[in-house]
Amino acid sequence: IIDREGKSHELIAPTDMNMNIMEVCRSYELPVKGECGGMAMCATCQCYLESETDLPEQSDDELDMLDQAFHVEDNSRLGCQIQISDEIDGIVLRLAPEE
Repeated sequence: IIDREGKSHELIAPTDMNMNIMEVCRSYELPVKGECGGMAMCATCQCYLESETDLPEQSDDELDMLDQAFHVEDNSRLGCQIQISDEIDGIVLRLAPEE
């Protein structure tokens, strides 16, 4: 994870606890609000995919929320919608600016 100051953080998370990127960032005390608790209803966990990691297609809920969010880029994703799994090992994400 690259924070808003440009500092990289290597995060380690279990793949058997049904966690998502937002929850892992919060557990490392990175500045991710996650105000809706992971329901794809607030975009306070928006991040930018900066690696070639294959992710599942965005859900309609995620796309709808990003349509209303600020600082959206082509590589924007909601951290709460990226599940921790072996398949995303090595993913690089940059935290989106806060409003």
